[in-house]
Amino acid sequence: MKTIDKIPTSKLQRASKLVSTGAKVGVNYLKYYGDKLTKSEIEAKERLNENNASDIYDGLKQLKGSALKVAQMLSMEKSIMPRAYVEKFSLAQFSVPPLSPPLVIKTFKKYFGKLPNEIFDTFQATSVNAASIGQVHIAQKDGKKLAVKIQYPGVAESISSDLAMVKPIAMSMFNIKGDGSDKYFKEVESKLIEETNYVLELQQSQEIANACSHIPGIQFPSYYEDLSSERIITMDYMKGIHLSEFTKNNQDSDLANKIGQTLWDFYMYQIHELKKVHADPHPGNFLVSDSNDLIVLDFGCMKEIPEEFYIPYFELALKENLNNKERFTQKMYELEILRPDDSPEEIAFFSEMFHEMLSLFTQPLHEEYFDFSNADFFGNIARLGEKYSKNTQLRKMNGNRGSKHFIYMNRSFFGLYNLMFDLKANHIRIKNIAF
Repeated sequence: MKTIDKIPTSKLQRASKLVSTGAKVGVNYLKYYGDKLTKSEIEAKERLNENNASDIYDGLKQLKGSALKVAQMLSMEKSIMPRAYVEKFSLAQFSVPPLSPPLVIKTFKKYFGKLPNEIFDTFQATSVNAASIGQVHIAQKDGKKLAVKIQYPGVAESISSDLAMVKPIAMSMFNIKGDGSDKYFKEVESKLIEETNYVLELQQSQEIANACSHIPGIQFPSYYEDLSSERIITMDYMKGIHLSEFTKNNQDSDLANKIGQTLWDFYMYQIHELKKVHADPHPGNFLVSDSNDLIVLDFGCMKEIPEEFYIPYFELALKENLNNKERFTQKMYELEILRPDDSPEEIAFFSEMFHEMLSLFTQPLHEEYFDFSNADFFGNIARLGEKYSKNTQLRKMNGNRGSKHFIYMNRSFFGLYNLMFDLKANHIRIKNIAF
């Protein structure tokens, strides 16, 4: 894979890159209008999506950082995003052009004050994994094989300006109006800032590894504080295959259920016992070991779940509350889905919309065991997302709905659902939570 010798770090350089990407998108739309003369609307739109997804991703992978991280987040929205975007943006999870070896050495010296060969017995300057915020290198010290994650230069300093540039796109995509939208973007910004703080990530990694070590079938790397810094983190090298590769090749249903059960139990323990959750559930953060254990990596994005959100969030998921109009409405207000200034039309519309969505999304939580391989369940989610994405009435209303805590909680659940579906886990013990 081609390496990168320089990353745009200034606000002007990064804005210029996005402008040039925008120009390519404009050309794609001109091609789209021409295609409509000779192709069907579906064929023309598919080509437009493929061209736009490719050009946007090519631009973002040069910028890296929060712009690419947002693309990675969007790749998990399989029920919202067109297929071409999901496929292309999902590459941001673990397959982007890495920094060149000379730039790696220069970056390491800047962040650690020493060259890699002054710290480690051996250090491979060619990365083995490159993602949106950093890339991983193999090193050895005192006979131990290590993974060293180095953050890309300029990433932490460009978060606010990057988000300001992608904000108009996100607001249009998710029908968010200006009034009250800042709380959502501040939530994303704060999490991205946390993800660039490797001292915090090391601390979170150790806390979760210790708290969840009792869960059967799960492994975590050890982390090394003396070999880490604010922009470098060193941990054990964990041998295994990415979860996406495992799901693609696995034919053993019992093994899929074993891995799936471990994954489900890991998330439920975090959410219900620790009141915090690993909020970046994409395949690149999970490996399957030779002994068929689940290996969990990358605790940079952890979401704390405040009690005032946790209680109504899971109370609203209970079947008896979904079927009780008065309680349902009360929880909708507690979770800021309904607002005091809503018109009767908005109350009726959003009550019906969220009742339909929650009745579907919470189905796994109503069962003792759930079959996540059921294509009908995920097909219904996709159809529901398409239904409301095309709803003209919704486009006229303010899409600012729900507490800011929904962003990463929903991301965690939908990411988990998608991982379980990819695994084809068909007999997962849910362990309902009673209030």
